[in-house]
Amino acid sequence: MKMTEENNNPNSTISIEDVQNLVKKKDQIEEQIKAYYDMLEDQGVGMESPLVDTEGYPRADVDVYQVRTARHSIFCLQNDHKAIMVEIEEALHKLHAAEKAKRERGQAEAQAEAMEQEVSLPPPFARVDTVTQGSPASQSGLRVGDEIIEFGSVNTGNFQSLQNIASVVQHSEGKPLSITVIRSGQKVHLCLTPQRWSGRGLLGCNIVPLRR
Repeated sequence: MKMTEENNNPNSTISIEDVQNLVKKKDQIEEQIKAYYDMLEDQGVGMESPLVDTEGYPRADVDVYQVRTARHSIFCLQNDHKAIMVEIEEALHKLHAAEKAKRERGQAEAQAEAMEQEVSLPPPFARVDTVTQGSPASQSGLRVGDEIIEFGSVNTGNFQSLQNIASVVQHSEGKPLSITVIRSGQKVHLCLTPQRWSGRGLLGCNIVPLRR
């Protein structure tokens, strides 16, 4: 059996289906070999049993032609079996190498994306220090440790003090505010609506400025 041009090409792509097809061919070859061995067994001979009697004449108790054909077929099929086992081994190697390359490529792309996002993120101007359970801040998804880069109309470029945030909150009671924070190196967008609740203030969180 000759190796296919596709599998013999070091740059070819191997799929699981390709490997499964090779395994099926291997199984078929093994079945054929077994069938020929069964034929020899029915004749009462093996691969090396003599086919002539003590006087040098063809044995009359066996079908010499059938035995020779079976032996020849077994020999050819065993060579085919060795060849396809090599094909399967190489295909598995290519498949594993492709999967490894795919994983590494995915990891590299994820790292590159994370680095790109980290580089493109503006510096935060404030951090969430506390969040009270059940408060508007808590309901919006704001978490302790979130670093704020945008709070309504206040952003890194125009932030001067916490009074800027307080002013936006006072003028936005009952109105949704767009909040953008950095959380675990990722940009997260939230919607916070300042409103009266059972606790103090309109937010239910404490925000501290960051040194710039």
